[in-house]
Amino acid sequence: MKRQAQEVIIESTTNARRPLYWRLVLFIAFVFLALPSSAHASFLSSDTLDAVCEVIAWVALILVPIIGITVFWLVHILPEQIAEKKHHPQVKAIKCVVLLSLVFGGMLWPFAWLWAYTKPVLYKMAYGTDKGEEHGHDDKKEQAELRDEERELASLRTRVAELETKLHSESATESRKA
Repeated sequence: MKRQAQEVIIESTTNARRPLYWRLVLFIAFVFLALPSSAHASFLSSDTLDAVCEVIAWVALILVPIIGITVFWLVHILPEQIAEKKHHPQVKAIKCVVLLSLVFGGMLWPFAWLWAYTKPVLYKMAYGTDKGEEHGHDDKKEQAELRDEERELASLRTRVAELETKLHSESATESRKA
């Protein structure tokens, strides 16, 4: 019983303080709500605001679609650029899938992107290389290297022929002396 009496006394003192606190908070909130305040829709004057809105409208109507279409196109042709860079032997097929992806709303684009990054294993088994022949990027370089190798081989053959004739002439002079 004593305990219950103590709890009742503690509750009554805290309850007595609580309404005073809440009354004070509500009074302060009411004062702030009741005070008049000036409201401004914008920090700009009406003429300046009209000019800014016109600029934003022109940007939204002209620049955003141009930039959006350009970014979409650059991302969309990314698989064929990757395939060309990696000298993929099926570049033409990847280009075809990219164009079909435009018709089908981009549904084939991930397939083309993955295809551009794959190694053509069956192509390598069939043709002995995993690089396409239609890429002219390295052909000129390889042809120049082959020409250089052929020239070097020809010069080495003439040098060997000269050494052989010199060796034969020396052996012939030695046999005469003996």
